[in-house]
Amino acid sequence: MADVALSHDPLWRRTGDWPSPETLAPEASAALALLGVPAWRTSLSPTNAHATPAAVRQALRRYSPALVPDRVGRADAVDLGEQLVVDAGDVVEPDGPEGEARTRATVAGLLGRADAVMALGGDNSVTVATALGAFGDRLGSAGLVTIDAHYDLRDGVSNGSPVRRLVEAGLDPRRIVQIGIADFANSADYARRAAGLGITVIHRDELHGRRPADVMAEALEIAGAAGGPVHLDIDVDACDRAVVPGCPASMPGGLAAWELRALVRAAGSDARVVSADLTEVDATADSPDGRTVRLTALCVLEFLAGVAGR
Repeated sequence: MADVALSHDPLWRRTGDWPSPETLAPEASAALALLGVPAWRTSLSPTNAHATPAAVRQALRRYSPALVPDRVGRADAVDLGEQLVVDAGDVVEPDGPEGEARTRATVAGLLGRADAVMALGGDNSVTVATALGAFGDRLGSAGLVTIDAHYDLRDGVSNGSPVRRLVEAGLDPRRIVQIGIADFANSADYARRAAGLGITVIHRDELHGRRPADVMAEALEIAGAAGGPVHLDIDVDACDRAVVPGCPASMPGGLAAWELRALVRAAGSDARVVSADLTEVDATADSPDGRTVRLTALCVLEFLAGVAGR
């Protein structure tokens, strides 16, 4: 996505350029903390996903923090710029055991200063360290919701294995819900693995005719059934390939952009969701208009809108 000169209007504020957590007063807390986790070395598909956190931060400058009135909800405009957001920068070399340890520690520290943490990936391997850092000693009661076309139950350590790795770490698979699982994107063996573990799968075809907020409410009732923290994994390649050409594994016929945005906002509005990640975007493979990165940036804002409305 090429750099462009953005207009300046004092009455049209822009998002992004958020301060670091170190600027917070000792007694203050933020609504949301951002953290770049540019992992890419174990990806099953060639990717430059490590370039994406910087690209998303740049794209955020294109948008305003305003929620405008509508006929069924807000009577007045809301300026999310009044919500405190901090940006903790990027985890250095997040791949591998040492990198994952750094990510876990950083996420845990940020949750002491913010209501929720959002990790900007990076490939889907970042889900493991981000979730474990957020769960801390509450892993036994924690839950996971994924928005993804793929089960991510592969053997080994890669961007195709985070759900399996979390189960092996102690996450109860009966509190895992996977939204958007698609035909022709998975193997029958891994489908059977998911069923055998007791994972709840909401197939892509089940989403037709359903309100995204209702789907997410159902998912969170399952993931949050034990009263523990919930992590939201947003694999952007769940979307239609026309929407996200910068996702190596996206397929024609995936989620529409509005569906992804609505699911993310609904998740952010639930206080049980303490962490989230945005993954599987290769900013260097995006279309010239930057549509994949722009949608990813909007998901940051949708999650913030949800958190702000709690």
